Amino acid sequence: MKFSLDDEQKEIRDTVRHFATQELTPYAEEWDEHETFPRAIYTQMAALGLLGLTTPEVYGGSMLSRLNGVLVYEELAKGEMATAVGLSVHNMVTGSLARFGNEEQRSRWVPRLASGELLAAFSLSEAHAGSDAASLQCTAERVADTYVLQGTKLWVTNAGEADLYLVMARTCPGSGSTGISCFVVEKATPGFVFGKRERKMGLHSSPTRELIFSQCAIPATQRIGEEGQGLKIALSSLDGGRVNIGAIAIGVAQAAFEVACRYAGERQQFGKTIGTFQAIQVLLADMAMKIEAARLLVYKAAALLDDGEERAPMFAAMAKCLASDVAMEVTTNAVQVLGGAGYVRDYPVERYMRDVKVAQIFEGTNQIQRIVIARALLAAIP
Repeated sequence: MKFSLDDEQKEIRDTVRHFATQELTPYAEEWDEHETFPRAIYTQMAALGLLGLTTPEVYGGSMLSRLNGVLVYEELAKGEMATAVGLSVHNMVTGSLARFGNEEQRSRWVPRLASGELLAAFSLSEAHAGSDAASLQCTAERVADTYVLQGTKLWVTNAGEADLYLVMARTCPGSGSTGISCFVVEKATPGFVFGKRERKMGLHSSPTRELIFSQCAIPATQRIGEEGQGLKIALSSLDGGRVNIGAIAIGVAQAAFEVACRYAGERQQFGKTIGTFQAIQVLLADMAMKIEAARLLVYKAAALLDDGEERAPMFAAMAKCLASDVAMEVTTNAVQVLGGAGYVRDYPVERYMRDVKVAQIFEGTNQIQRIVIARALLAAIP
């Protein structure tokens, strides 16, 4: 067991850190203010090999380990969380197609996704199927050599900007989780349109929209895997996604912590810097300890996924849950350390707090993560 990065990992971290510092941080406030989706950034990230992180090299991917991948997401999120989230979603789709698609499907889409020619979105949730994903109602009816999609999907990251959508729809009504299948739907498909862009607390530069399918016919060759495997495909993607979100949350927490530390060393009250006051010191110490603990859990979860450990899904849930809870606490306390300055947009900590709140909600709420964890623990009792 070791607790230091090797030379390859340091190079990955430093490369992405430099990119984030140069290409994300300086523009994050502007993108947030104007709700700008920086599509060109994805082309730049593709050049670094980031759009195919878990994709085999034969299809143009980088095929990094999960552990190396979390280094990428952590550093990107320090620069700007919305871009890191959009990349995570894109890679969930790219990785799923590489893993579950047939050779024709992989050859058709994966290289174009990894190169940045195409951007992807992942769609599972619906208005009445959030935590209870197995209750989704969007249907895909087989008609000869096509499937006809009917219904809506909600809370879709990258929606409207993405070119390719991995959509879970019900092919066997009334059959619960076993009646859900997975499909690729291209943006320009007739019968497929987008709802309004959601007005969100944070992640303003990341578009979130509804998908609306009205007699939307797609070739049967765009079904991924067999009928009834859709929820399995979705859930397998979510394990990696939860680790990614844990890393993203830690990146935001680290960024907020660094701002708070600098401010505490500069801001003077009563003739001394506020960092000399014990009340501030306690806040900073707690922030540092909790970030470090959560980071180690995220790294462990990623390593267990790499090793194919049976306990990996439970640790992925733990990592996402703890890291996002810690990030919410740290960003809130960073605002407190800055006081009035933290509440206005002159400093980025208010944006960090607004952005990271959603990490406790998406990829499965933290209440659901605790249920997943508890069930895994109880199932392991002899």
